Amino acid sequence: MGNTLTNLMPDLYQALDVVSRELVGFIPSVTHDASLSRASVGQNVRSAATRANGTLTSITPSMTLSEPTDQTIDNIPVIISRAEACEFGWTGSEQSQLNQGPGYARIRQDQMIQAMRTVCNAVEGDLAGLHLKASRAYGSATMPFASDLSDTAQVRKTLSDNGQWQEGNMQMVINSAAGAKVRTLTQLTNANQAADSSFLRQGNLLNIHGFDFRESAGIKTVAAVGNNTGTYAANGAHAIGANTLTLKTGTGTILAGDVITFSGDTSLKYVVLTGCAAAGTITINKPGLMKALADGETVAVVAITARNMAFSRSSIILATRMPEMPSEGDAAIDGTTITDPRSGLSFEVLVYAGKRKVRYEVGLAWGVACVKNEGLALLLGS
Repeated sequence: MGNTLTNLMPDLYQALDVVSRELVGFIPSVTHDASLSRASVGQNVRSAATRANGTLTSITPSMTLSEPTDQTIDNIPVIISRAEACEFGWTGSEQSQLNQGPGYARIRQDQMIQAMRTVCNAVEGDLAGLHLKASRAYGSATMPFASDLSDTAQVRKTLSDNGQWQEGNMQMVINSAAGAKVRTLTQLTNANQAADSSFLRQGNLLNIHGFDFRESAGIKTVAAVGNNTGTYAANGAHAIGANTLTLKTGTGTILAGDVITFSGDTSLKYVVLTGCAAAGTITINKPGLMKALADGETVAVVAITARNMAFSRSSIILATRMPEMPSEGDAAIDGTTITDPRSGLSFEVLVYAGKRKVRYEVGLAWGVACVKNEGLALLLGS
């Protein structure tokens, strides 16, 4: 490729300033493994991770130091699943016509804004799709935060029961409907009760019950994935912590992503990892059953709901790279990489010259992974 796009850099940074203010709640909330190196679709990138539990040793007074206990530093593979670009092009004639009106440079800047926005929204949508990996869910097909903040307290309880509460590291990403409902709660809008006027004056979502709140247009609203037409029931008793469950009777399907309850305690909602199309076994996400399951308890599948997500930052990883290039390079005549300081996304901007025509391309390669089901819970809603 050629030199850096020096003449285009002001347009790029102005475009980036607009994009970084989009309501993409997931990208700044997760662990971001970013690099300016290149990766191809299907390639594994690895993020280092230390193990949760060390080894306890007795403290024994001695004049001789003992060897420290060796520890294994794990790595978490994240597959680069997508390499995408948003592109647009111009002919010399079109540029000339625009320069007699609003100006080619102004329109090109707006196109850069929309191209980066498109890539951001695609990444955001993939992160929202990790609702399939949640440990459990709380709520129903009604709007959360109807009159108070008890929904947040219950989701906090879920993650605490999972042993995944990490003070100062917890995130809650909700859709705009839930965000609007939160903004109507008087205990937050009344400055004397909230002890902070920013929510009232600016509409900022505060830290609530230890969660940093953000909104996202990417939140999924999901109907039941399977078509459970006949009642399945537990085949035998299952202990607390079990995540492979044997079912009997029943017709239709229970599939991955379904949220299910058991008749013994319908307040506990589990997310299915692998389902079934007949009597047999299903798997629910870790940490498994929170209450022992008795033989014959029946299964119900939760209907359509919005999948707002609460999680510890370390439970979700976003890996981003520059799309792979041939070792010889390609036909681009110019290019640069620009990094958004707020989201951490690094976009590659390339320019290709054709016959009396130019093509601009804004690209990114990325992959997402939930590396700890226990650290992710759903807040269901309408």
